[in-house]
Amino acid sequence: MPRPIIIDSDAGQDDAVAILLALASPAELEVLGIVAVAGNVPLALTQRNVRIVCELAGRPDLPVHAGCERPMQRDLVTAEYVHGKTGLDGPVLPEPTMPLQPQHGVDYLIETLRRAAAGAITLCTLGPLTNIGMALVKAPDIVPKVREIVMMGGAYFEVGNTTPAAEFNIYVDPHAADLVLRSGIPVTMIPLDVSHKALTTPPRIARLRALGTRCGRATAEMLEFFERHDVEKYGADGGPLHDPGVIAYLLRPDLYSGRKVNVAIETASPLTLGMTVADWWRVTDRPPNVQFMNDVDADGFYDLLTERIATLP
Repeated sequence: MPRPIIIDSDAGQDDAVAILLALASPAELEVLGIVAVAGNVPLALTQRNVRIVCELAGRPDLPVHAGCERPMQRDLVTAEYVHGKTGLDGPVLPEPTMPLQPQHGVDYLIETLRRAAAGAITLCTLGPLTNIGMALVKAPDIVPKVREIVMMGGAYFEVGNTTPAAEFNIYVDPHAADLVLRSGIPVTMIPLDVSHKALTTPPRIARLRALGTRCGRATAEMLEFFERHDVEKYGADGGPLHDPGVIAYLLRPDLYSGRKVNVAIETASPLTLGMTVADWWRVTDRPPNVQFMNDVDADGFYDLLTERIATLP
């Protein structure tokens, strides 16, 4: 039986590749729906981008919902400097024709989880955690219905990519992240420590382009655009690939290693706002609440990604 998941995304290029990977893995994952959130770019663009990617993958049947257009307690911070003005710059893709569902994404999350059996649904979060935080505030009774939250976010060894102390997804809505990590839901975190070991090198992108399919070409073009900012910033031979790690972890957990530790979110300090304070060395008595990954078999990850994208149109 495939594992039922809901994807929550602020649809930039790496989100798009994560969505494609999930849709290319129907034997293992049943994507119930996708909820857009503001983050990399504003909500009007993220909900559009999710629908573009669904159509690219040949899945216009998927329900796509728009969630929150701003964080719970802060003004929205976006990342056009990484993702381009649309959030999906790189390939030329047609405007979506599939509908956006009328129901608000947070209400969709609540309704779907309430209908589900206990521990039935995995939430895959690729952006700021605003929608999940709002759902927990509105409907705390959904907690037992969530099997696990697998999230891209945070950092320990890599510290921050948006401020010296904070990773983007957590920084955009630290209050939502704090709520999620204190909810009691099992959380697996795919942080910068992992994605910075999974670089989009030219040979890896070339393999995707060589698939010769529209999804293979679009993936290669998205990654080439997306990596430019980070190659310049970090001076590496490729950019880190963040969000597909969430889906790859569900498909092949053996590619990842980490440990169960306590992670707390800084929500008050102007200096370290959004920092994921991971008690990696277990120096406090705070109970472990996160399976925190810190390593990945990068070649295995790209083999999986290429092999799955090859099955799409």
